Amino acid sequence: MPMSELAKQVGMSAPSVSERVRKLEKEGIIRGFTIDADTRALGYQIRAMVRIRPLPGKLHIVERLIQERPEFIECDKITGDDPFLARLVVQSIEDMDVVLEALAEYAVTSTAVIKGTSVKRRLPPLPLRRD
Repeated sequence: MPMSELAKQVGMSAPSVSERVRKLEKEGIIRGFTIDADTRALGYQIRAMVRIRPLPGKLHIVERLIQERPEFIECDKITGDDPFLARLVVQSIEDMDVVLEALAEYAVTSTAVIKGTSVKRRLPPLPLRRD
């Protein structure tokens, strides 16, 4: 989005918005900009969330395997019995089986296919800043 469009949306001048964005980047609040690609348009018709529980002594191997598979587009370390929660995109159920079978020797997985998205990734409410 051009700064001029952002400026219109927030009721500020484009130079003010540009300066504010630079300041937020410098402070580390804005870490970068990204592209929001439609994985389905890229041919990945199946999206799934996978809970992954490494077998004893296999945590680091499993983490490396997740990092090496490009089908895992995101993975968080979480609390609870399953230390990894990963987002997976594949072109078919057969492709999903191939990805999960590569983990089977080292981990137990629980997979839920995503039917739809109720809330897209968004920012949390921003705290008021007192400058």
